[in-house]
Amino acid sequence: MKIAILPGDGIGPEIIEQAVNVLNALGEKFEMETAVVGGAGYAAHGHPLPDATLKLAQEADAILFGAVGDYQYDALERSLRPEQAILGLRKKLGLFANLRPAILYPELAGASTLKPEVVSGLDILIIRELTGDIYFGQPRGVRTAPDGAFKGEREGFDTMRYAETEIRRIAHVAFQTAQKRDKRLTSVDKANVLETFQFWRDIVTDVHKEYPDVALEHMYVDNAAMQLVRAPKKFDVIVTGNMFGDILSDAAAMLTGSIGMLPSASLDANNKGLYEPSHGSAPDIAGKGIANPLATILSAAMMLRYSLNKAEQADRIETAVKKVLGQGLRTTDIHESGTTKVSTSEMGQAVLKALA
Repeated sequence: MKIAILPGDGIGPEIIEQAVNVLNALGEKFEMETAVVGGAGYAAHGHPLPDATLKLAQEADAILFGAVGDYQYDALERSLRPEQAILGLRKKLGLFANLRPAILYPELAGASTLKPEVVSGLDILIIRELTGDIYFGQPRGVRTAPDGAFKGEREGFDTMRYAETEIRRIAHVAFQTAQKRDKRLTSVDKANVLETFQFWRDIVTDVHKEYPDVALEHMYVDNAAMQLVRAPKKFDVIVTGNMFGDILSDAAAMLTGSIGMLPSASLDANNKGLYEPSHGSAPDIAGKGIANPLATILSAAMMLRYSLNKAEQADRIETAVKKVLGQGLRTTDIHESGTTKVSTSEMGQAVLKALA
């Protein structure tokens, strides 16, 4: 089994190092090959997604991804900015289903910004459609407004689009996932304002006919954002579009104490996937040894479960992470009174010890 290792920028190399150490400690025979991506790809080859990196990603059985983004590249034209690497991988590899679990470990209840009684026992899964919506819709750009109240002025514009096939396939993933959990699915849209999401709601409702054992609820995105803070445990599985999923999954991350705890999987139709922490590259703390590697380590566990058919090894990693948290070890983002603050590498070493 071949794994493409793409550390990326900022804290990416630091957290990827710890996840790779964990994978190497499992006793499995993985072939791992590393390549540059994001700002590192631009610096080395003049493009955030070099041809060699894309080729490696296409040939690999799974991809373990760090993070991309660096302030020094903000002035580049959009097509050359580091973030285009992850967008390009999603599109070129057909990674349309993004799974983002938000689980609050009992040991981190005090680290959440909400009261323990509101979030204790939280275990929700957000399924975000990943290759459509306003992120990829055409036309887009900056032009002179041809009409409207500000005709003749410069305006920026993007296009929100969803094809029926795109909605149906993510809906099937969501319903099938809900069947394996609590058989409850919330579809989040903005059907009261956007034609695109009235279409979304209609298609999801139609797909629901094939899954009568799953309870389907529709919810507007603004209400969903409020309910995530007010009563997050009312949700089990949430399915939504690219833009709304991006926003809601980051909001859900903070319910767990830190976005540094959230792994994610981006899957194609055959469960080949790209696995990455939900957080960004955090260039402001890069090299300081304080980044939380647990989201990346847990992403490696998701990779074992979904793409490499190694569920038992995934369980081992997740159990080791729980054990380390039970020992009171915390990186800066989840540190609180009464716990022991550790560095990125110390947290990684603790997980290795718990594995053993």
